[in-house]
Amino acid sequence: MMQKKWPLELARGVAIGATVTAAAGLLATGAGKQSWAGLKESPKQLVDEVWQIIYRDYVDASFNKNDWRQVRQQVLSREYSSKEEAYKAIREMLEKLGDPYTRFMDPQQFANLRVDTSGELTGVGIQLAQEEKTDRLVVIAPIENTPAARAGILAQDYIVSIDGRSTKGMDINEAVSLIRGRPGTTVRLVIERGKQTLEFTLKRERIEIHAVRHELRETPTGKVGYIRMTQFNGNASQDVREAIRKLESQGVSGYILDLRSNPGGLLQASIDIARMWMDKGTIVSTVTRVGEAERYEASRRPLTERPLVILVDGGSASASEILAGALQDNGRATLVGTKTFGKGLVQSVRELQDGSGVAVTIAKYLTPSGKDINKEGIVPDVEISLTDEQREKIIRDRAIGTPADPQYARAVDVLTDLVRRNTNTLRQGSAR
Repeated sequence: MMQKKWPLELARGVAIGATVTAAAGLLATGAGKQSWAGLKESPKQLVDEVWQIIYRDYVDASFNKNDWRQVRQQVLSREYSSKEEAYKAIREMLEKLGDPYTRFMDPQQFANLRVDTSGELTGVGIQLAQEEKTDRLVVIAPIENTPAARAGILAQDYIVSIDGRSTKGMDINEAVSLIRGRPGTTVRLVIERGKQTLEFTLKRERIEIHAVRHELRETPTGKVGYIRMTQFNGNASQDVREAIRKLESQGVSGYILDLRSNPGGLLQASIDIARMWMDKGTIVSTVTRVGEAERYEASRRPLTERPLVILVDGGSASASEILAGALQDNGRATLVGTKTFGKGLVQSVRELQDGSGVAVTIAKYLTPSGKDINKEGIVPDVEISLTDEQREKIIRDRAIGTPADPQYARAVDVLTDLVRRNTNTLRQGSAR
């Protein structure tokens, strides 16, 4: 048997990496008397396969203060007459870890998750997470120009019910399955926003995901390159590379990189993109339960050395925070907006032998200065908040990244100052 393994990624909710590599099948650890061969082609094999992945890779060596070998003996002492019974046992086993990011997906849920990497999905355009402390379903961000965004759903909204079903205690995979559906059908969501309770009836549609777009902008400081990223998918690195090269050829004086409401995606994409702006320095380090696993560095000529401002908010998470944190800590960029989400855990996504899957938290990451931002987020250099009314109007008017967007307007002011200072420094250098 071969086990498919998604590479390290920092996905939140339903944003998951797509590159598949083959890895050798797991072997029995000797933690119990039942052998791998004896479990072959049985529902019990699935249970043991997941147990062994956790035993080998999970970030917390105490397994949330559980005796994991004893857990194996307990789950393998049962008889399973169907895969559904095995799935239930797996979910019960993973609940002991108290980690909403380590989760099991049945074949349909796993197939739904993989759809997100194809660049097209069917639904309403909501990216979800599950809060660690409360288990509540929270909107990371609506995808631009989707039913959710057009209706006015915002980052940090809580989903209270889906088609009349309470989301209390609901697994994120079940929520995703309920929200998705055939184009043209509707789904009714009840949202909690602060003290407000709002109801939305959204019509599902086929959604194409374009993770990167760029524009040349004329500003008081001259030509500025505006790059907006909504996801770190498999195409993001190449798309950003092409955007920078095109904007450089048009003679821009600086850049605004908009990572607002970007929930993350592939770890490697964030590293590759950081190297496009940095010539040296640490980008990020990952720390497993046995210590630092890897440290990623910039060590080559960047695509541009022009001044850079990055826009972030509470919907900027995971890979967005890696990129923003790397460029902030290395003094390469100025961050404008509000504090980021605070998701500093690394997941690996595995496909199991029956087409189901499991996402496992295998590490945490640290910014170059050693900050562990999990649950803390990154504080921008220049803070500027938006009211709910302002955010709704910007989304409704499709004014993200325009002068009508107060955070973007502030970023232009900050970039103008950076460009002037950079120009003066170059002039002083030439005078010498």
